[in-house]
Amino acid sequence: MNKKNPDTEKVSNYDHLEKMNTFELLSNINREDQSVAANINKQIPAIEKLVNVIVPKMEAGGRLFYIGAGTSGRLGVLDASEIPPTFGVSPGIVIGLIAGGDTALRNAVENAEDDTRQAWKDLKACDISENDVVIGIAASGTTPYVIGGIKDCREKGIVTGCITCSSGSPLAAASEYPIEVVTGPEFVTGSTRMKAGTAQKMLLNMISTSVMIKLGRVKGNKMVDMQLSNIKLVGRGTRMIMEELNIPENEAKKLLQEHGSVRKAIDYFRAN
Repeated sequence: MNKKNPDTEKVSNYDHLEKMNTFELLSNINREDQSVAANINKQIPAIEKLVNVIVPKMEAGGRLFYIGAGTSGRLGVLDASEIPPTFGVSPGIVIGLIAGGDTALRNAVENAEDDTRQAWKDLKACDISENDVVIGIAASGTTPYVIGGIKDCREKGIVTGCITCSSGSPLAAASEYPIEVVTGPEFVTGSTRMKAGTAQKMLLNMISTSVMIKLGRVKGNKMVDMQLSNIKLVGRGTRMIMEELNIPENEAKKLLQEHGSVRKAIDYFRAN
């Protein structure tokens, strides 16, 4: 019996792309992209289940891991790298692992995604434990590196989820909390850096942001724990304090510089 081809490998709905003018190319790509959010909306109950299992694990001191290869791996590393500056948590709280290591962030590493044992080795190097949660990311849902890692985690009693853009995939079958957003044929056949990549980025944003909010890292609608790593962010933090405490700019900026975060500055002001 033949294996089902991933939905992400279906032939594009468009042909003769090289004959399209620039406006036609852009319009057709945009038309395809507009379907992504609607497909994600259908999976909100599945996303909710995954978020609701991540939060108590992290409240108890656990971590969140992403594992992926190629575009999927890069998107996981990207999301993980943005959590500390945005929410003021330690860099070791959300960790992105990519097949082939950091070299693969910029250059393809031959056969890296085909090793079913390497993900577990990478996770063990981070002292993975039952307190943690691992999300496998693979557009096709067939990447050996990711599937192998998820299977190994489940055997060790570690909570697993996945993000895939193909229905009925081996990755979804291996995961406890699968999210399958079927994005359909890519504009350029098989180019999953397009709609599938967009879907994965949106899902990662939804998951990590929701988790951080539920962990108390946002107050109202503000990033009160953000790292003050540049002039723009210092200015943003100053404005937050001015608005919250109704004090002048110079006083707000002084508080921020003295206490290092919006939250700490506001708490100090109110306590005194």
